[in-house]
Amino acid sequence: MGTALAIIGWTAFFLTIIVGLALNMLGLFGNWLILLAIMTAWLLTDFIHFGPWSLVIMFLLCVMGEVLETALAGYGARRFGGSKGAMVMALVGCIVGAILGTPVFPIVGTLAGGAAGAFAGASLYELIRHKKALKDAAWTGFGAGMGKMGGIAAKFGCGILILLLALISY
Repeated sequence: MGTALAIIGWTAFFLTIIVGLALNMLGLFGNWLILLAIMTAWLLTDFIHFGPWSLVIMFLLCVMGEVLETALAGYGARRFGGSKGAMVMALVGCIVGAILGTPVFPIVGTLAGGAAGAFAGASLYELIRHKKALKDAAWTGFGAGMGKMGGIAAKFGCGILILLLALISY
């Protein structure tokens, strides 16, 4: 019976890891799910695997992934000629777009909505507030959308680092 439970437990663990990585690609909370799976395994194995310092570092990687995902959209807007206000509006647009995109087309709508929201937020801000030409405002919005995609890649990278640390500390 113990072997069967171990097989079920580790299968659930690996499936959770795969789902977590997939959620990261959609700009969702995948790293937190991965950390939860690792902490659950840590508890169920009587604290033998994954030491407390490793878990602290994994937690910090989760936080870093979220910060990078959020900040890179604003950075993209700024890098492509946007103002500080465009950076803020790109971040607001990411959140609003992800919320509005999710019910339209769950999961993929979250990613597309976040990128489109970053684009729209930065573009509209530059167009309305700074009276930029449509082409220039759209260029800033493009930077914000690309930044959002870069943020998702950075978040996914943090998830890979969490898994590598888990493998090393096992």
